[in-house]
Amino acid sequence: MKILNISGYKFVPIEDPNLIQAQLRARCEALGIKGTILLAKEGTNIALAGTEPSIRQFIRQLNEDEHFSDLIFKESWSEKIPFRRLRVRVKDEIIMMRVPSVDPLKKTGKYIAPKELKAWLDENRDVVVLDTRNDYEIKVGTFENAIDFNVENFREFPGKLYEVADAIKDKPVVMFCTGGIRCEKATAVALDCGFKNVYQLDGGIIKYFEDCGGAHWKGECFVFDDRVAIAPNLQPSDKHYCLECLEELTEEDLKSPMFQYNKSCPHCCKDAAA
Repeated sequence: MKILNISGYKFVPIEDPNLIQAQLRARCEALGIKGTILLAKEGTNIALAGTEPSIRQFIRQLNEDEHFSDLIFKESWSEKIPFRRLRVRVKDEIIMMRVPSVDPLKKTGKYIAPKELKAWLDENRDVVVLDTRNDYEIKVGTFENAIDFNVENFREFPGKLYEVADAIKDKPVVMFCTGGIRCEKATAVALDCGFKNVYQLDGGIIKYFEDCGGAHWKGECFVFDDRVAIAPNLQPSDKHYCLECLEELTEEDLKSPMFQYNKSCPHCCKDAAA
């Protein structure tokens, strides 16, 4: 594995995201790094890949900026860069929820370390584990017995949470997502709903895999790049997924005339015909 993949985020006030956008784009281009950097006045969300020397240099230079001096990245490895190009964009939000009152810098849930969550699950504690991701991500894998709201977009999450708040808000609730960023806002919404004990998995699924492997997890973890998914050992998945519906494909599925790469598979065709 010769390509280093990093992901990380930070909520921090940025007065001029456009200025930082130009700087980071030039830096990544010079280093041959690909991936996505989102910037907004509320912070940054980063997912990049490149050779280890290039990525290490990028991190060192990024940490020299006071905005990002303590930004911690999660790491994994692959044989090739799983991004096709570099995107550095300025957005209204680094994770779109469209709830103006939510500000993780002012209010967010308590953090729970992966090993502590595993201990809770080992003990079979009476705790609600809530997946904040979209339905297509959850199809690839999630925690055993986790609740999901079957949302197609994170913007639907607040409304779904309000619907069930009275039923679960008095229990300890642990929310999780891929890297942690969605939970910063999801737990803030929960606090506004009157939840008593709301936690977020520190570092998300990727950090949990790093610290705890696949304990209490079923399947793999969807990622937003050409790897499609990573296994609990943080290696790229060796499974085949339909890139349209994200169903896992068998060798028989791959030989089917209904399978067209990145377009359809027997599962898609059956759903369309139903």
